[in-house]
Amino acid sequence: MRADLDASQQTENIIVSQWKKFSANENPKMGHHVEGIFTFLSNDISVVLLIRANSIAVWFRCLTMAAIMSLRDHWQSGQLRDVLQRLFIFLSGAVGTLRVERIVWPQAEYDYCLSNFHFIQG
Repeated sequence: MRADLDASQQTENIIVSQWKKFSANENPKMGHHVEGIFTFLSNDISVVLLIRANSIAVWFRCLTMAAIMSLRDHWQSGQLRDVLQRLFIFLSGAVGTLRVERIVWPQAEYDYCLSNFHFIQG
């Protein structure tokens, strides 16, 4: 999925750079804070990657079909947008001035995830 922000490219670069530090486990304090942001996710869902792609592309790893459907529910309700906004504010060091305008997750990509999961389980 893709998160569109009302922020500069420089801010998006900072977010991605800080995510890389978190992913490399360079800052244990950061890890505790990030984990706290994602408490709504089940243990079957994790954020794998953030990259710049005319916005910020976000990759999640879902271990069960229920996890994929749960993530979609969080996306549809707006809860995922709010959570990603908190994450991006934390990673950028912004003081509440950063806003995720929308998260794009096309139906075709969701269907693709579900179909691949069916294929793997079959």
